[in-house]
Amino acid sequence: MSEHRAHLAAQRPNRFALPVVAMAAVALLAGCGQKSSVDHELTAELIQPVAKLEIKVSKIAPGSRTGEQIYKSICAACHDSAALGAPKTGDAGAWGPRLGLGFNGLTASVINGKGAMPARGGGADLTDTEVKRAVAHLANLAGANFTEPPVEQ
Repeated sequence: MSEHRAHLAAQRPNRFALPVVAMAAVALLAGCGQKSSVDHELTAELIQPVAKLEIKVSKIAPGSRTGEQIYKSICAACHDSAALGAPKTGDAGAWGPRLGLGFNGLTASVINGKGAMPARGGGADLTDTEVKRAVAHLANLAGANFTEPPVEQ
């Protein structure tokens, strides 16, 4: 009798597997011939990243930048934090001896470079007039009264 029970126990998984396989086959065949109900545009929209970063390059023709634009894009990196010994923006005490050089002396220092500051403040594409605008803007923030050369249209 024990052999008979062993034989029945061995067949028990087969009795359950056959109906499961049959139901799976019916489910697969039921979908045959139908078009996919997936909306690809909706799927693409739903899997978009949470944030996007768009970088726009705005090319300004050399010679047409204002002193403030040049200061914000080039000079502020060092002068806002007084990095590498640069006089801090607006610090009249640090700028006093430099302002004593006068407008032309400051402009020459920027064009040629001074200390850790590279020539033209690191803006190799700056024209001499743009350097003058940036010098006037930055020096005026420290109390100078220099006239910034106008931007020609």
